[in-house]
Amino acid sequence: MSSTVYVDRGSSIHRLNPVTKLVAMLCIIVIVFALPVWWVSGLVLAVAIIPAAVVSRCGRKLSRISATILLPILVVLFVVQGLTFPGGKTALISWGVFTVTSEGLHFALGIGLRLVCLVLASVLLVLTTHPGDLMSALTARGMSPKFGYIISSTLQLIPAFRDRANAILLAQQARGLSVRGSPLRRIKIMMPLLGPLILGMFTDVEDRSTAMEARGFGSTARRTSLVPVPDSSVQRVSRWAMPMVSLAVIVVPFATGAL
Repeated sequence: MSSTVYVDRGSSIHRLNPVTKLVAMLCIIVIVFALPVWWVSGLVLAVAIIPAAVVSRCGRKLSRISATILLPILVVLFVVQGLTFPGGKTALISWGVFTVTSEGLHFALGIGLRLVCLVLASVLLVLTTHPGDLMSALTARGMSPKFGYIISSTLQLIPAFRDRANAILLAQQARGLSVRGSPLRRIKIMMPLLGPLILGMFTDVEDRSTAMEARGFGSTARRTSLVPVPDSSVQRVSRWAMPMVSLAVIVVPFATGAL
């Protein structure tokens, strides 16, 4: 079973150095959260994130994963802000004591688009970047292997958790466990599975710790990568240029009074 959601498509996005994609993701997040207007997030989504998803050919899986994460959050956001926004004056729909205001929906739209950009950019990075390549690239640029491992293992946490949960569920079904019935019954059935799931994750942590110690993970000696991650001078320049451009995009509107 795979411990990562990485999808190997061989696209130009996949071939980029992981650090380049990481810097691009961070710049996108900084821009959409620093400029508090909804159309900035929409522009970033249309100009950067969606084209990258199309080029990488990961759009279907990106949509599925992101929708699972975002739909509950966005529904709650629009309902709560639409009904309870303190500055709401223009009523659109009224149900008794509840009133949906345009100001509340506009505020929810701005926050929602920022969250969409955050989740899509992060998931796209995970889909197009193998965790091992990201760790190797970060270590090659002077980052401590421990911090590199933390970032890499974080990207693999949810897939590993999902795979172990599926394995436990399949093992219980092989022993006669039935997961059919009402949603309430299914919840009752799933609750006893949490114990083996959590204990199994702790066992994995101990096994990984032992394996890392056996390989001299805590050594301060300079490390070399078995499979060097490709890089280019254009990407190295772009990694310096992207933060500068992001800073300009943030500062110029405020300096000129556009925002």
